[in-house]
Amino acid sequence: MKRRSFVKASMLTGSLTGLASMMTSASGKDFAKSSKPEFYELRVYTLKNATQQKLVEDYFQNAAIPALNRLGVKNVGVFTEQKPEGQTKLFAIIPFNSIKDFMDVTDKLSNDATHQQAGAAYLTAPASSPAYDRIQSSLLKAFAGMPKIEVPENKPRIFELRRYESATEAAGKKKIGMFNEVGEIAIFKRVGLTPVFFGETIIGEMRPNLTYMLTFDDMEEHDKNWKMFGSDPEWKRISAVPGYENSNIVSRITRTFLVPTSFSQV
Repeated sequence: MKRRSFVKASMLTGSLTGLASMMTSASGKDFAKSSKPEFYELRVYTLKNATQQKLVEDYFQNAAIPALNRLGVKNVGVFTEQKPEGQTKLFAIIPFNSIKDFMDVTDKLSNDATHQQAGAAYLTAPASSPAYDRIQSSLLKAFAGMPKIEVPENKPRIFELRRYESATEAAGKKKIGMFNEVGEIAIFKRVGLTPVFFGETIIGEMRPNLTYMLTFDDMEEHDKNWKMFGSDPEWKRISAVPGYENSNIVSRITRTFLVPTSFSQV
């Protein structure tokens, strides 16, 4: 009788131990997915001249970034093109914890007297002398595999902004799955393709697409690490899986090299 009780207890203990192990493994695998993904507004300012560039940069440095920080919006990145063709465009990435935060920010900034005063030259620029030509704005949802922006070390560096367009929504989702579930993000990090953010464009141009940002010390490191990625055995394996070939799920890649402004928080 005692032996039967001991056997039952042992079996129960073993089952619970196995279940606990499975749960621990699953929770580790799904840790990133348990974090709520951020949302990003990606703005691209088209500028006609250096005067407009200064107006927009002054606005972000003296008005927008301080006001956004007061609202709890951190890690606002502002960049210019590394090698512009003519007048540079200005790129800004603004993270939000939720869609609601994104929706509320315009009203909150409008009611922030300090922001309005500090940004007056930009906010009230006359039609005869506008602060910019146009703003192109997209709303991105962070990937489950990297739900938060990761700010790199504060030192001289370059950034690469890449957009992958797909022929269909299904193909675009498959490419996102390649990053999230199949392991492409992990390969990036292992070979030195240091990501800052990954986002699926939910509102914006050229959909369906995903957009992400990488950072490097310089172009020499950029070229070396991309070469390492291209020859990585694990990348070769997953990119050859039927249905995951780039030719089937990515129709166009656009890349832009950027440098941070002196006041950028990324």
